[in-house]
Amino acid sequence: MSGFNYKEQYGIIVICENEKQQQKIYKQLAKLGLKLKVVCV
Repeated sequence: MSGFNYKEQYGIIVICENEKQQQKIYKQLAKLGLKLKVVCV
């Protein structure tokens, strides 16, 4: 084997209307102690 360990991860994508809403929701979720990643597509 290549030594690569696969670890399942689960996530949710929240579609925001704009950057301001994205920042607001990010802060709310961060206060809950969630591990977050910001994406822009």
